[in-house]
Amino acid sequence: MTKAPKLLVLAGRRNATLDPLAEKFGVSHKCLVPVRGEAMIARVLNIVDAAFPGEPIFVSIEDFSILDGEPTAARLVREGRLKPVPAQEHIVDSVVSASAVTGFPLLITTADNVLMTPQSLRRMAEEGRPPVDALIAMARKGDIRATHPQGQNRFYEFKDDGFSNCNMFWIGSERALRATEAFREGGQFAKKPERIVKAFGILNLLRFRLGRHTLAQMLGFISGRFGVEVRAVVFDGEGRLAIDVDNERTHGVAEEVLARA
Repeated sequence: MTKAPKLLVLAGRRNATLDPLAEKFGVSHKCLVPVRGEAMIARVLNIVDAAFPGEPIFVSIEDFSILDGEPTAARLVREGRLKPVPAQEHIVDSVVSASAVTGFPLLITTADNVLMTPQSLRRMAEEGRPPVDALIAMARKGDIRATHPQGQNRFYEFKDDGFSNCNMFWIGSERALRATEAFREGGQFAKKPERIVKAFGILNLLRFRLGRHTLAQMLGFISGRFGVEVRAVVFDGEGRLAIDVDNERTHGVAEEVLARA
């Protein structure tokens, strides 16, 4: 079995405003929204547990008592394996703060990543050794649409294909935390390309707009900007990995995909 990295699940609220999906289901946090009868955080914790049995799992959340009464979280607490780390106001600060507790290498996912698989997490860990600065999991547009036509509406278009990220990230060392600054503006670059300017610089925005470079080439330019090597792990044939639960539409998509399994 692949040696386990440090494991971090991001489950905090982005701001004080209640998430619309959480409000619809009458819960305080989106991570508690049920998908096929199971809270999203529980489903994700079980996937991480299946990938790396017996290993500690860190959860970044502003108030750990929010998970009181959730059966999977309670089991992992009894086993002494679920470790809370306080979420910060910004996702980047949450990762940096958590890493001071968890150490490295660090494998990160999110509490809404309910279609992730244990195999995909293990592959990220395999790809991260020998030491790789930073990895980002990606799936191809055709594979995502084959999984469900409404799984994603926006893609990063490169010379070699369209891609979407899969909310799985590898940070190999404290030095590699520089790469997380790319998400200081909130990510969602396919939806709001102007954020690329602040995250990656105007030259990389132009490169992105022109579409003359492959995904690997663009990550090479980004690596140069941050001074750390950033690579993509492309999950061919696994479009489901890029479908997380952001809203009512993707909640319905995730339930459909899980119903097929």
